[in-house]
Amino acid sequence: MQRSLLEIIMDGQSGGEKSILASMKFAVLPIAKVFTMCFMGFLMASKHVNILPANGRKLLNGLVFSLLLPCLIFSQLGRAITLQKLVEWWFIPVNVILGTISGSLVGLIVASIVRPPYPYFKFTIIHIGIGNIGNIPLVLIAALCRDKSNPFGDSSKCSQDGNAYISFGQWVGAIVLYTYVFQMLAPPPGETFDGTEEEDLPTKNPVNNGAPEQVPLLTFEEPGTTRLESSKQGKLISQLWYLVEKLKLKQFFQPPIIASILAISIGTVPFLKHFILKDDAPLFFFTDSCLILGEAMIPCILLALGGNLVDGPGAGSKKLGFRTTAAIIFGRLVLVPPAGLGIVTMADKLGFIPKGDKLFKFILLLQHSMPTSVLSGAVANLRGCGKESAAVLFWVHIFAVFSMAGWIVLYLVILF
Repeated sequence: MQRSLLEIIMDGQSGGEKSILASMKFAVLPIAKVFTMCFMGFLMASKHVNILPANGRKLLNGLVFSLLLPCLIFSQLGRAITLQKLVEWWFIPVNVILGTISGSLVGLIVASIVRPPYPYFKFTIIHIGIGNIGNIPLVLIAALCRDKSNPFGDSSKCSQDGNAYISFGQWVGAIVLYTYVFQMLAPPPGETFDGTEEEDLPTKNPVNNGAPEQVPLLTFEEPGTTRLESSKQGKLISQLWYLVEKLKLKQFFQPPIIASILAISIGTVPFLKHFILKDDAPLFFFTDSCLILGEAMIPCILLALGGNLVDGPGAGSKKLGFRTTAAIIFGRLVLVPPAGLGIVTMADKLGFIPKGDKLFKFILLLQHSMPTSVLSGAVANLRGCGKESAAVLFWVHIFAVFSMAGWIVLYLVILF
């Protein structure tokens, strides 16, 4: 039978106090690891070392999105997924989407009340609404399951199942990042976040002013029929390209999303899975290479994040202001988790969660309780507001040490 939080705290003889301290340890140690890797990036980007300058960090972010993250998703999701698990785990990606919606609504309310400085209204919504559903949960589950006294049983099974659940939700996070977050963090039209106009940027289709250098030296007259057919084909192609640009299809089919589609397609077909993804598969050398590259994703993105803090959090905080920064921290760490707890509780009552799998429910709750995603910081860096995002991530992760400990204690009490 489930016990209340008051009963656990008052029941000192049954080890309630030890359980609370253990839960706090599970929450604090993974965050300490994250800060350690960020500090390494800070040192590499400092003027005394200068191995990771601004251009290097931007290239590193591009490497993460184009290669390392797709490799991580393909290898982990492909090996974990089966057709049966695809049916059983359907609520994990739905939970990510619901968490994004509920978090964004909380962010919209907070931003409407706080009124952040121009042009950081959407920026505030994103940094409240988008949680870290991959990096920190993976480290947290590894630290939690490593302890033989963990409440979820066997250490190896706990780690294997936990990583599979988290990986299954990451492909949805990649879609959210490349569609919703990428669009929301766009600077005002024709401007940058520094307030300058983008006058010097080249246009995609430069206008032909009739300069002599741009006029072809030789022209060929074609028959009227050929000219008519070519004009029809050109008009059809231009309409197709207009449709692609209008629907933002090019941004949707990014490397992480393609990797997700491939992982699900191959992982759910037994023949293809045994041919590519299994340890004894003929093409396992490719999957093993993806596993090696995927393991580099977390340290690389954290190194880039730490490098963005080389000038200190104050550089980005000045533009946002104390009120906006504090509102983002409060909204993400205090207001979003209760909404997530309500979503998961309702889903459990409706039978959407596998019965008896407490680790499954714990992962769902973690997805709503994490600090702001470091990958959203990487997208912000590509969009030109990396310093502001790095400052927010810096303070959010500091206070997350305390908030995550409290939420994990509450979740363990509810589950056990």
